[in-house]
Amino acid sequence: MPLDITPRLLVFDLDGTLIDSRVDLCNSVNAMLVHLGKPQLPEAVIASYIGDGASMLVRRALGDPEGDIHDEEYVTDALTFFLDYYRIHKLDFTYVYAGVLEALETIRDANPNLPMAVLTNKPVNPSRDICAHFKLDRFFFQNYGGNSFHTKKPDPHGILTVIAEASQLHPGAPPITPSETVMIGDSDVDILTARNCGARSIGCTFGLSPHTLAAAQPDQLANSPSDWPSLISVTSR
Repeated sequence: MPLDITPRLLVFDLDGTLIDSRVDLCNSVNAMLVHLGKPQLPEAVIASYIGDGASMLVRRALGDPEGDIHDEEYVTDALTFFLDYYRIHKLDFTYVYAGVLEALETIRDANPNLPMAVLTNKPVNPSRDICAHFKLDRFFFQNYGGNSFHTKKPDPHGILTVIAEASQLHPGAPPITPSETVMIGDSDVDILTARNCGARSIGCTFGLSPHTLAAAQPDQLANSPSDWPSLISVTSR
């Protein structure tokens, strides 16, 4: 069933929504652990740590999610190694989910003036590089990462910034409101981001963290990217 609004802005998560980056992220974490002389972790375990940004991913892999065990210098060194490794290996196995390009093309063809953006907790430079590599960047007027602001999702600052910027794209039109905005993502982080600013949400059950969606209760569920156009009442011409 489509959302009961006509959206004026779509905001997409990246990992687990537009791309499957699981293997490259997990390999980078395990490379970091080997570098530190620690045992590697199963891919399924590392994948469950993804979604709250690189720093939290590293802390969780170190068994230190609250920052109570390791001093900041240790965590900073671990994070630096992870980011340096991932920067080189971020495209080894990462791919765009089947149907993403077609869905974005359908949305763009049906409504050329509907702004779309990426808001991810991944650092902004890898996010933009990956989107450029796969030619996803042509769909998005903006791409913000977890280090673009002083806070990360689910804090609403990032999505509110995107809403304000999207409102400036068409001078003379009424400002876009959060209630006219749809956040599309695969985890509770994305759904809570939408809820925290009054936006609507679509949860992607095919992503990296679909097990977190039930508790977050998105407005709608997409079982594949091909569901996106119909959920926002957009069909191809």
